[in-house]
Amino acid sequence: MATALASIGEIERELGAQRIEPATGEPIQRMSVMTHIAWVPEAWEEAAEDVLAGLAERHPSRTIVLVPRPASAEHFDATVEVDCFPAGAGRQVCTETIRLHIGGTRALAPASIVAPLLLPDLPVFLRWRGLPPFGDRPFEQLVDTVDRLIVDSTEWPGLPSPYGRLAEIFDRVAVSDIAWARTSRWRPQLASLWPGIADVQKIKVHGTEAQAQLLAGWLRSRLKREIELEHRDADRLVGVDVDGEPAPFPPGDPPDPADLLSDELERFTRDRIYEEAVRATV
Repeated sequence: MATALASIGEIERELGAQRIEPATGEPIQRMSVMTHIAWVPEAWEEAAEDVLAGLAERHPSRTIVLVPRPASAEHFDATVEVDCFPAGAGRQVCTETIRLHIGGTRALAPASIVAPLLLPDLPVFLRWRGLPPFGDRPFEQLVDTVDRLIVDSTEWPGLPSPYGRLAEIFDRVAVSDIAWARTSRWRPQLASLWPGIADVQKIKVHGTEAQAQLLAGWLRSRLKREIELEHRDADRLVGVDVDGEPAPFPPGDPPDPADLLSDELERFTRDRIYEEAVRATV
């Protein structure tokens, strides 16, 4: 088991030690393209680790996994891991993962912990697991630290109400929603029904609540009018009825969670179509 580290200085020293090539004693070149922060409450740890395992080779980065325990005693426990992969021509690409368990007041001020660990002059992405506590200090601090916030509104209870709070931060940080990405095959499929779909009055979505709300919001925002939504719950998007008629099923297979997050880590600008869809849900 890795030794727990208790300070930023210890983290940096351990990272430096692990970036040394054992055979030659030479440092391994860092080729990171971003800093990726993941806010992972304990209930989401296993799911988060499964997704992160699929990202390493595609996105060489420094990943900072924050596991907050604000109700526990004051503590700061960190482990680090450097994984290297062959990149051709005798080179290696390395990813750095810092796992931080923070408790007590430290969990309420995460920006002060991550700031010295950010790689300079590279974009910073924040993946927030679960429903963000809009207005609370940890969330607000990290939003002001990063370039892009990545959420999955499939993980949120009480939809569509939380979309109203999400829309309030669109002018502060670029936002990606994995639930929106999961509708990417269906939106062009529905758009291909033009001009008939221009007169749609009601859609019935067989999928998650987030997918249903976002598809309805997208149509409302594009057509500039109200459209009735009926939702039939399913764990993935399996069908859309337009005024009682099933829409043709789109080609292709749905991407896996690692692919969805990987795609969002390649976006650097605001998604205005998504923002308009979110505003039209509430």
